[in-house]
Amino acid sequence: MTEAHARIYWLSRPGAEAPPPRWQPLDDAVYWERPSRGPDRRPLLAPAPDWAVDLQRVARAVFAADRYVRRAQVFDRWTRRITVSVPVTEPERWSRALPALTAVLGTMTGDLWEVVFRALDGKTVREGPFTFGSDEYAHDVALFSGGLDSLGWAAQRAGLPSSHPLLLVTFGERNFEAVQDHVYEAVRGLRRRPLRRIAQSQTVRKPHGSGIKLELTTRARGLLYAATAVHAAAAEHVPVVHLPENGQLALNPPLSAARAGACSTRSVHPWTLHHLNRVIAEVAEPGSAVRVENPFATLTKGEVCSVARDAGLPRKVLEATLSCGTPPARRPAGPELAHCGLCFPCLVRRSGLLHTFGHDRTPYAADPWDRALPASRTTHWRALRRWLDTDWSTLDLVADAPLPPDTQIAPLLEVVERGREELRALIAWADTTASRKAS
Repeated sequence: MTEAHARIYWLSRPGAEAPPPRWQPLDDAVYWERPSRGPDRRPLLAPAPDWAVDLQRVARAVFAADRYVRRAQVFDRWTRRITVSVPVTEPERWSRALPALTAVLGTMTGDLWEVVFRALDGKTVREGPFTFGSDEYAHDVALFSGGLDSLGWAAQRAGLPSSHPLLLVTFGERNFEAVQDHVYEAVRGLRRRPLRRIAQSQTVRKPHGSGIKLELTTRARGLLYAATAVHAAAAEHVPVVHLPENGQLALNPPLSAARAGACSTRSVHPWTLHHLNRVIAEVAEPGSAVRVENPFATLTKGEVCSVARDAGLPRKVLEATLSCGTPPARRPAGPELAHCGLCFPCLVRRSGLLHTFGHDRTPYAADPWDRALPASRTTHWRALRRWLDTDWSTLDLVADAPLPPDTQIAPLLEVVERGREELRALIAWADTTASRKAS
């Protein structure tokens, strides 16, 4: 789609409605999903309330729009203007949540969003039969990406003795689902309570033969993940959803001015979660709201690695996780090259594993300290080194993204500074390694 103002009309079901002129119709069929794992067939033990189904629908519409509208077609090659029309059960209630929703979308993507709500015509999700008792409902719900952070939280919670299940929500990475399955099995080996998992696809496909090129940045996927977990929690009456992300990458302070705002991922930033919780509070019926929290907001990557180790996971399992910021679908090599080794998430991962184990044997495609690499491939490494050589303060913490009004600043400053120390240790180790190779 190349228009300066993109208009996406989300259908309640394929072919159900005719969009107005100049609107692009999209629906659930754009997701590459097995029929057995579609949004109407999730293995939940009770039906989700209408507001949670609506939230899931809004998130799927937004993420599909995010992929169908390319940044390369706009004047600054980043900031798009996107209007999405979505059917919901109670448009008036959703209209009250609109300021908070647009704040979430703007913080995550850096785009100008307008969301239009229209009345939903009939149910879109099958219900029942549900014959389970409430004692079989999940007690904890968390995202499980197959990364170090979600693995650490899942391992910790799975090891707690309880008769109530832990429910993990996974979105498959194309070409790397085997990696996610492997680390999930490691959690299963630790469990002292029932464990369940919902697996979904985040792959959006273009119409066959259309010639459409999809956008690659996928900044809105954090909303898709969170909304799916909230939907599951609301169905099984779980009041809190956990989105585990170490405090360094949740805050994700930009390494340079060019990385400010949504140029650095903001999926679990405190400002994002604050507004997402405001959306839920506005649309949920009394007594059914779900709160979204980050349990690792004050831990560094190294401290999260220590949590996973202390929960009983061996180093080789942590090294088998997926952390790379470059989507694996763009690198069709096998799982042994799941990590580019050069992006900022890979660098934070390296520092965390080095902090906890003294070494990192993850197979990376490249090392940023390799003097044979061209400068174009070491931009993250050079930006990191410059950032660590500069002072850092409270003003830097809020310079490109606000914090919620009730935020305790000191713990966030402390987690960033401890994270900087872990990254400095990585640089010292890398410099020593490079010198040895050169000699």
